[in-house]
Amino acid sequence: MRSVGSPSVVTRRNVKAHSNQISGVNDNSVQEEDLKLWQKHAQELKVKVLEQVQDQLSDLLDKALIENVPPFYQKQPAANGTTTHPSSRSQRMDDGKVFMARPSVLDELFEISHIRTIYHMFIAVLLIFFLSTLTVDYIDQGRLVLEFDLLFYAFGNLGTVTWAWIVMFAYTLLVPYYAMRLWGSLYHTFPSKLGLSLSTGLLLSAVQICVLGQFPVHVVVQYQLPPASRFIVILEQIRFVMKSYSFIRETAPLVMNNPPKEGENPRFPTLSSYLYFLFCPTLIYRESYPRNSHIRWNYVFVTVGMIFGCLFYGYFVLVRLCVPVFRPETNQPFTKRSMVLAVFNSILPGIMLLLLCFFAFLHCWLNLFAELLQFADRMFYKDWWNSTSFTNYYRTWNVVVHDWLFYYGYRDFLWLSKRKFRTAAMLSVFIVSAIVHEYALSMGFGFFYPVMFCLFAVFGVVFNFTLNDKRQSPVFNVIMWACLFVGQGVQVCLYCQEWYAQARCPRTGMREHTQAPPRWRNELTQKPGQHLKSQITVSWSW
Repeated sequence: MRSVGSPSVVTRRNVKAHSNQISGVNDNSVQEEDLKLWQKHAQELKVKVLEQVQDQLSDLLDKALIENVPPFYQKQPAANGTTTHPSSRSQRMDDGKVFMARPSVLDELFEISHIRTIYHMFIAVLLIFFLSTLTVDYIDQGRLVLEFDLLFYAFGNLGTVTWAWIVMFAYTLLVPYYAMRLWGSLYHTFPSKLGLSLSTGLLLSAVQICVLGQFPVHVVVQYQLPPASRFIVILEQIRFVMKSYSFIRETAPLVMNNPPKEGENPRFPTLSSYLYFLFCPTLIYRESYPRNSHIRWNYVFVTVGMIFGCLFYGYFVLVRLCVPVFRPETNQPFTKRSMVLAVFNSILPGIMLLLLCFFAFLHCWLNLFAELLQFADRMFYKDWWNSTSFTNYYRTWNVVVHDWLFYYGYRDFLWLSKRKFRTAAMLSVFIVSAIVHEYALSMGFGFFYPVMFCLFAVFGVVFNFTLNDKRQSPVFNVIMWACLFVGQGVQVCLYCQEWYAQARCPRTGMREHTQAPPRWRNELTQKPGQHLKSQITVSWSW
């Protein structure tokens, strides 16, 4: 036997010790690599968390600056010679809208992968609609057909729409501007300033009524435009009226409060600033706005693609979810059961159309023009989906229109009433908004059916006072969404029923040219399963 201290035994011990040292070194290196990976991951997570916190703090600071800090702080002298600070509420009432460079809410949210996934889900649903339409057409006709007759019909007569828009645009650009310029040049030298202002206002109002009031209605009715073309003309009419009023409302105090020095011309905005205002996505006139340094053309192309995507999305929602429900084979009246089922069947397409209109117009369309014009203030809407009250929903759903109604409707009403009758001011704004909404829908569809007016002027007012800002519980957000679902279902159901009633049950004693064209009348009698043209009906009730 070998002794313990023999060379072979010593050698085996040394080899074993060396292998243990190597394995220990390997374990340490693995642990160091794991530690480095963990530190790198923690650093990346830290950066993301800090970016999100910084964005949220920036939004909170912007909101605080807008709502609580006046743009130009001034001290008001009191009667005893001391100075007093105006209250924040009254100061906000006296100050106008403050424009600042800020992105849209959805543009910021799309930077978060979880929110972007929801956007991808909507794209997947669009693909499902596309495939289902192809499948149904193949089953009905035995071939793959994907035609968009409904879109071509709805956007018909675009030539008439174009020249009508050019007339309205040329008038809005030239007549109010030069009328105000002439009034401003004579205001400080004319013997009777009140007489000059009244005569100019009455003359300009008469021309406004003729060109921006009667002319668009005449075009829509006389040329029997299809629905989408009608909406283009009427919505542009409303936009031009609001833009021209804002220009007059903001320019008149500027001229009256700044008398020119001897030998100088009165201060007046330039035509280029007014032209820029007619296209930029705001209804509040300013001589200048915060601007971006360059145009992101990639953003422009992506936004245009999203607009067309929303257009086809709405087409598929109407064709797959609305037309099959409201185009029955018989003309039997609705029973209570069928009416209730129709309302609930309309909730899904109704809320989808609401979200599509919001995303296509308030986000994509306005951001498209803002990007092309380098307009930096992109706060066209706020996080209305988080609202726990209808009061907050009305303020955040459409900030562009809300600002116009607040500054030129609500605030001016309080100024005329010496800050009294706040409830009356709020009600008057609601009534005006409801009338304008109903006017747009009536002219667009071609019939008067005041569903929107009743929901807006009655239920909207009730919800505004009952579900107010005092309601902060998440339960009220659920209630708000439930009311939106039901309201959209009621609107889609009733307007679709009236659309088909107007086409299938024409009024007696109507003039011949007000009825639907013969081609469309024949297609109304076709059986289901035929070409998509059989699903299209026309309402010519004017």
